[in-house]
Amino acid sequence: MGQTASEDFVQREQPIRKLLYPLLAFMGAQSSSGILLIACTVIALLWANSPWGHTYDAFWHTKLVVGVGGYQLSLDLLHWINDGLMALFFFVVGLEIKRELLVGELSSLRQASLPIAAAVGGMLAPAAIYTLFNWGGNGSHGWGIPMATDIAFALGVLSLLGSRIPNALKVFLTALAIVDDIGAVLVIALFYTEDTSLRALLFASVVFLLLVACNVLHVRHPIPYALLGLVMWVAFLESGVHASISGVLVALTIPARTRVDTKEFLDRTKELLEEFDAAGEEGESILTNAGQQAAIREIQALSESAQTPMQRLDHMLHPWVAFAIMPVFALANAGVHLGGQIDLFSPVTLGVIAGLVLGKQIGIFVASWGSARLGLADLPEDTSWRMVYGAGWLGGIGFTMSLFIATLAFGNDQRLLDDAKVGILVGSLISGVFGLLYLRRVISRPTATAVTTTS
Repeated sequence: MGQTASEDFVQREQPIRKLLYPLLAFMGAQSSSGILLIACTVIALLWANSPWGHTYDAFWHTKLVVGVGGYQLSLDLLHWINDGLMALFFFVVGLEIKRELLVGELSSLRQASLPIAAAVGGMLAPAAIYTLFNWGGNGSHGWGIPMATDIAFALGVLSLLGSRIPNALKVFLTALAIVDDIGAVLVIALFYTEDTSLRALLFASVVFLLLVACNVLHVRHPIPYALLGLVMWVAFLESGVHASISGVLVALTIPARTRVDTKEFLDRTKELLEEFDAAGEEGESILTNAGQQAAIREIQALSESAQTPMQRLDHMLHPWVAFAIMPVFALANAGVHLGGQIDLFSPVTLGVIAGLVLGKQIGIFVASWGSARLGLADLPEDTSWRMVYGAGWLGGIGFTMSLFIATLAFGNDQRLLDDAKVGILVGSLISGVFGLLYLRRVISRPTATAVTTTS
């Protein structure tokens, strides 16, 4: 029997699909980026503590010079990652923040009340606990380290519980982490900034206004935003304010409007499909059919007009951030030399561990429960206060953002930086493991979690 066109298509695609399916399936799993981060962290630790450990620091401090005309940037690989690639990370964070503010869980005050309260409590309590351990000491500047939540890791751990976890709890934890990111960005900008250059900041402000003008003029192509964003990044690099902030600011200017509405898209697509069908017989090669090619090009242009530039960029960059930038960041920053110089009982290490493990769960739960008791927020449907408490445990997985803030706080003191990194690794591990075990126990006893909300 002869094969149909669709069967023939599937057969032609099978070899490459078989080769790529394991990779695509891995990248599609919600926990995959967290697994990759763990793998890179383990590799970094093994590398830094192997007989070739001296090559770890030597490699990441290799100088790389980039220049245009008379202007040159000479940074080592570690700074290119922490100042350059992480700006892209913060750009995607900024896109997610903007989306949540426009159409997500932060788009209305009532929806946003609970995750906002949880995030604020989850930032203040860890900072306070860390400060108690380090009051007046050399590590006092690191109070921002345990404030952050790693959204990739936290959602990755939550996904290990499968469909038994209510979707509302995932949404709550996501919104909490987004607000947490906003807080981290503000903390970095306000408290982890070196001596500032007002001239460079003024120049960056002019570039930001040009980006806003592009948005107002409905410029949708990414190239103008990329070029102006690169100029802003250099300006922030020269200003003393950490360059990652430029990523968030550029993201806020990316248009979130479509050129065509859903009805226009649907009507015009139907017309183009009819034109495509009328332009040739079934099975005819499209390579020789100008009418079908024209219809496809117009459908492609129409599809782009029906999406926002914000959506397209987020969709395009998210895999690169999750599976390239964040793993490379972990590989470059998680390598702690676990020799005799590491003190597990140093104020910095204990402060970070206590902040992540105790501060996060206490701050998130107490602030959430308090806001509900005051009538300012509602407990999400299909969840319980025990589940919220379990989410507070997962909020203690700081990792990526905590490591980033640690490099800003103690970049000039390797001893304190290593102590902070050990605290982040230990605190995040404890929070993740206990959060997973606790939530698994809670969801296995549904009758025990049916708690009504009181206001």
